[in-house]
Amino acid sequence: MSCDFCHQIFTVNVEQQQLVMPSRQPPLVWRWNGFNWTEAHLEGVEFGWGYVLAAIAFIFLPTALIGIVAYIFPPHPDAPFSWVPYIWTVLTFFSHLAIIVWLFIEIYQIPVRAYFRALRQRLSSR
Repeated sequence: MSCDFCHQIFTVNVEQQQLVMPSRQPPLVWRWNGFNWTEAHLEGVEFGWGYVLAAIAFIFLPTALIGIVAYIFPPHPDAPFSWVPYIWTVLTFFSHLAIIVWLFIEIYQIPVRAYFRALRQRLSSR
């Protein structure tokens, strides 16, 4: 099977009621539960709570470290660039969050461009 929209090839396992995207390793697998398709998961890979906790720690620990240092050792208010530690804390949070989001998109091969293309087509058809 192939998709006209995302241009991916899929294989179907009727006995196990699975739809597999073999163009990537490990392949993405969807299962039919009788009502709808389950969310995609990587075949043979289990992401547990350890990965979630590591991602949360990767986002919040550096941010907290920089924020605590900026709070304990604040710059003199009259100094030029006294705002830098606070902006640096916010940038640390968003940059680490962006890394985790990017890894999530890369692991699950989420077609971000295809979603934007579908949104653009839907808005233009109205």
